[in-house]
Amino acid sequence: MSTIEARFKIQRESFTLDVDFTIPTRGVTALFGPSGCGKTTLLRAIAGLEATPHGYLRVGDAIWQQQTHFIPPHQRPVGYVFQEPSLFAHLNVLNNLKYGQKRIPVAEQRISLDHAINLLGIEHLLMRSPAQLSGGEQQRVAIARALAVSPHILLMDEPLSALDHQRKQEILPYLESLHDELNIPLLYVSHSPEEVARLADQLIYLEGGKITASAPVEQILTQLDLPLAHGDEAKALIHAQVSHHDDHYKLTHLSFSGGAFAVAQKQFAIAHPVRLQVAARDVSLTLERQSGTSILNIFPATIEEIVDESPSQKMVRIRVGDAILLSRITRKSASQLRLTPGKAVYAQIKSVALLS
Repeated sequence: MSTIEARFKIQRESFTLDVDFTIPTRGVTALFGPSGCGKTTLLRAIAGLEATPHGYLRVGDAIWQQQTHFIPPHQRPVGYVFQEPSLFAHLNVLNNLKYGQKRIPVAEQRISLDHAINLLGIEHLLMRSPAQLSGGEQQRVAIARALAVSPHILLMDEPLSALDHQRKQEILPYLESLHDELNIPLLYVSHSPEEVARLADQLIYLEGGKITASAPVEQILTQLDLPLAHGDEAKALIHAQVSHHDDHYKLTHLSFSGGAFAVAQKQFAIAHPVRLQVAARDVSLTLERQSGTSILNIFPATIEEIVDESPSQKMVRIRVGDAILLSRITRKSASQLRLTPGKAVYAQIKSVALLS
């Protein structure tokens, strides 16, 4: 598989970014971590906007930087989407898009203007000025403009951070379409676990300018030595697909390696892939399969790891088939059930969120 390989060391007065990683050249890699950990600096280094005298960057078979070799920013086939759309106020939407595209020779245009327009659903906005657009519409235009330069890599620096919740929900399906339809890598900076779970394939977790974890997103979300696997927002991600619909009870069954979830009926085709999110607070554990319960989603599981969550709670990492879930329970429950790694249990899942 083709990859992107990067090594950067950037020294600031009170901060050092020191990273070394390899990621695929397809799919979405999220950069996640606390404020000031180096996420934006890393994006800028990839774009060639940061001074990195000893850096190294290979994108597929092309070397963009090594020792004395350095491709300047304006010659790198990069699409960059910032937190603010930064559209040209004196140009309408169509001419904003054409502005970026016209510097790309026709022979090197891998993404047509029409394709970018259709992906972002902005056909009806082309003759409007930026001042006539909502915040979400402006950001969709900014993304389409970044695609219009036919990039070999798309960099997105918290593109939804300036939008309210409703506008974020409107634009997320368009970002999902980029994931599904574009054959280029996308590096996505975010502070939102929801965005990461919904969009990312890989996750790079940064702290203090260093990478503390780099792996598939579902693995890092349940890694108990990382902050994402703790607190009220601790959630696991499961990849599943539609197996069948129960028209009598209006349910859809979503199969994965550990069984099948039953959720409220969705209008998806059979075999349609979906992402499911399960909160740790919604998973209870029993030693025997319960009957006479309203909970539909109950799966045999094996305990992998148990750690203290608080003075009164434990966080339990469990395996269900090939999938990993988290369960947040009381210390008293863990003691009464005599839970230990390797023990067989049943996971009762009270609620599951369908992300896509």
